Amino acid sequence: MNIIWLGHASFRIEIAGQVLLIDPWLNGNPMLPEAFHAKATEGATHILLTHGHFDHICDGLPLAKEKDIPVVAQFDLVNHWEETEGIEGIGFNKGGTVSLGDVAVTMVHAVHSSTMGTPDGPKCIGSECGFMISGEAHTIYVSGDTDVMADMGVFNDLHAPNIGILAAGGHFTMDMKRAGYAANKFFNFKTIIPCHYKTFPLLEQSADELIKTVPDANVIEPQVMVPIEL
Repeated sequence: MNIIWLGHASFRIEIAGQVLLIDPWLNGNPMLPEAFHAKATEGATHILLTHGHFDHICDGLPLAKEKDIPVVAQFDLVNHWEETEGIEGIGFNKGGTVSLGDVAVTMVHAVHSSTMGTPDGPKCIGSECGFMISGEAHTIYVSGDTDVMADMGVFNDLHAPNIGILAAGGHFTMDMKRAGYAANKFFNFKTIIPCHYKTFPLLEQSADELIKTVPDANVIEPQVMVPIEL
């Protein structure tokens, strides 16, 4: 299994024969040069979206059309795009699980906000979420944009993820300290990969605080387009 950071909160996860693009943000992403765009999305089988903010959703629809692959996201968003854009989608909701080949994806709760830009201004279509992604004897918790929440204890009881991809840049999501608190309080991660940081000066630029806070886990500061093999 390979987890490849595309900058910000975007990932390419190669797992059990599937290539999952998580919140792919290509155009305008200051961390992902255009020269890497084709390689970042090559062979993609599914697009998973956590919520409607531009830095998570803006390339989801174009990629779905270009590659003729399904968007896996909340029913409200998927249904809207199926009706208005003619794409293929897999719409479900929090607590639901879908099978993508040999990969199981469960949608879980997050605490954030979710609006999508339209010509008439921002509109809510669905709400924020995270994912539990299971395959190859691993379970990955993709937190999506969220703060710490007590629900995380339930997530661990039900899914026992060994890998955490945690939004930890602060200001819009948990910061490194809060992400570390969540990891210690609710989870038993073997590996933690922070994201939603470094992109802008407003966000945290280092994972040092997370590394210090969770000494028993392998905290990996990802490098853009460098595979993390697990």
